[in-house]
Amino acid sequence: MSDHDDAARYAAAAGAVLLDLRARSEAEGSKLGSALGDAGDADANRRLLELLHAEHPDDAVLSEESADDPRRLEADRVWIVDPLDGTREFTEAGRTDWAVHVALWERNGGSGGVDGSEVPGLTAGAVALPAQALVLSTAEPPVVPDNGGRQLRIVVSRTRPPPAARRVAAALDGELVPMGSAGAKTMAVVTGDVDAYVHSGGQYEWDSAAPVAVAAAAGLHVSRLDGSPLEYNQADPWLPDLIVCRRDLADAIVAAARSS
Repeated sequence: MSDHDDAARYAAAAGAVLLDLRARSEAEGSKLGSALGDAGDADANRRLLELLHAEHPDDAVLSEESADDPRRLEADRVWIVDPLDGTREFTEAGRTDWAVHVALWERNGGSGGVDGSEVPGLTAGAVALPAQALVLSTAEPPVVPDNGGRQLRIVVSRTRPPPAARRVAAALDGELVPMGSAGAKTMAVVTGDVDAYVHSGGQYEWDSAAPVAVAAAAGLHVSRLDGSPLEYNQADPWLPDLIVCRRDLADAIVAAARSS
């Protein structure tokens, strides 16, 4: 199997663990809350590490739920994973906007969209949306549907819509659409439910690596707010900002974001 297939399989496996945990919690009448979120983070991380260590023992791993191993900076292959993106949404009954992220970074690799854009190093990725029974991956890059000429829709945080997104919406007569996890937001652009995801205020590499890999493979524009490339497997895994959008909107959105 290819790295693309592995990423999709790993994301689905961790998603199954999370669905089972959530179902057992509800069946036992447990109150959904932080304890469930902590268990989800730990159990999904454990499953991903089991699979990665068994099948790719020589590769490094950067996970939100594990201590950072600086040896990854010298490695040729690094799996960047978020075992549960959107822990808050996972603990809220009925919410489906949470995800599992699995991406592969390779020292001399790049994940390219059909427009020739590249994300340096990202070669495979998958985002599972377990509560939606959906896994989107670079194994079979999704086809982004046409938006039918509707008003621009920009997906943002449920609680903290960033100023950059508000200014892009104002400049381009766009509508802000609140949603949960970063993975769910990015996949909403991939599936055509929205047209752009504009984020400022910072994230970590595991928040965006897999979603960006899938979006780039689907032919979407991916970049920093100023249009510069996103870079992964850095010593400091903090990424200040991000744009994922339709290619035909990229120039206008980057220009509006840069002015903000």
